[in-house]
Amino acid sequence: MKLSFTPNKIFIKLLLGFWLCSSMIIAIVVLLPMLQQNHDRAPLPAKLEKLLAGAAGWLQQEAIRQPGDFLHRWSGRRQGESRPIRFYLMNEDGQFINGKRSSRMMRHFVLMAEDAGHPISHQFKKDLVFGPYQFEIQGKQYSLIGKVPAHHPRPWFLFLANNKMATLILAIALSGIICALLAWHLGKPLRQLKSSAESLAQGDLDCRVDKRTARRQDEVGQLAQAFNAMADAIQTTMNSQQRLISDVSHELRTPLTRLQLSLALARKKGLEGTEVDRIGYEAEQLELLISELLELSRVKTSQSDNMKYLELSETLSQVLDDAEFEAEQQLKLLYIDIPENLSLKHDPRSLSRAVENLLRNAIRYATSRVSLTAMQSGNQLEIVIEDDGPGIKAEELEAIFRPFYRPDSARERESGGWGLGLAITHAAIQAHKGRVTAENVSPHGLRVRLQLPMI
Repeated sequence: MKLSFTPNKIFIKLLLGFWLCSSMIIAIVVLLPMLQQNHDRAPLPAKLEKLLAGAAGWLQQEAIRQPGDFLHRWSGRRQGESRPIRFYLMNEDGQFINGKRSSRMMRHFVLMAEDAGHPISHQFKKDLVFGPYQFEIQGKQYSLIGKVPAHHPRPWFLFLANNKMATLILAIALSGIICALLAWHLGKPLRQLKSSAESLAQGDLDCRVDKRTARRQDEVGQLAQAFNAMADAIQTTMNSQQRLISDVSHELRTPLTRLQLSLALARKKGLEGTEVDRIGYEAEQLELLISELLELSRVKTSQSDNMKYLELSETLSQVLDDAEFEAEQQLKLLYIDIPENLSLKHDPRSLSRAVENLLRNAIRYATSRVSLTAMQSGNQLEIVIEDDGPGIKAEELEAIFRPFYRPDSARERESGGWGLGLAITHAAIQAHKGRVTAENVSPHGLRVRLQLPMI
């Protein structure tokens, strides 16, 4: 048996991301002091060394000319070209001769030079200190250190080394940027997968994850490919189911037509009775059921070729006329509010059937009043149908749009039907990339809302 190992690429990306962040922080913490130390221990530039050598030579000459009091007469100051340079003389015991006491800055510099083991220059806040330059006078060792008021720009890493808070903020910011890029790289395709899954769950069987995500060479890409394969299988299964329903419905019409023909011949020959009437009634019901099934199948498999850009009032004109007549016959008030300028791209037949089913249900169960209003809300068209009937149990508000579901509530089975009317409405609105929802209104009644995209 051959075993194959496929590296977990998501794990590798996460590992590299966190490893890079931690390595960067460690490098900042460790390298900055080392960089500062190397900068502080840099060899003395030749120009500064020449200044120290000149001052030491002058002291040696003074010691030869007046060996007794040359140290007392030397002021320790020389004027440079533009700025005064001060020299500090230190004996072999580490004590400064030309000054009552040394400053903390000079003591710090001496320690730095001792650690370096050679003459150095160091930029303090306002002064540049350089040295020490060692020489002999009358057999004794002396060291000369120079200081000049000057401010030279320091390397950026020394600013970070001296400002711990700024270093911490920079490390947090850089690690945050790296983690944000990693999160974006992983989160964007996952968000699209979530969006595609939600669209598929809402009935959009054509929804797929984009090819760019599916081509990713990691587990997210593999998940996208698996999702697309699953969506293809679901779409194939649903299309096969709809074709089966359509084919069965068509095939049932042939024996049903023969049954109705035989029943008509029997009645023509004088065969009447309760049994014959019952057969005729059931045949009519079966004919209506087959018609509803065929309509449901047609709506679910309708193509975008049927879409037309029309005004909503023009599409629903016949449906509204029939609804007004039906409401008038039942002594109920029907209120209609559809602006003339509401237009959208839609399938006139399926949208008309969807609204017709909702209106007929509302008129049937209303106590005295039904309303239909249409409005534009952003880039969506909303159609709201409301009645003042008994409403529906809250737990059944979503189930009423399933095929063959009839609520066991105030809207009981006494009306007949097979529970396909609202399923046809739901399928028609989904075919338009829209949504249909139902809710009870206070104190009683049902409100159904259709939301259709206008672009």
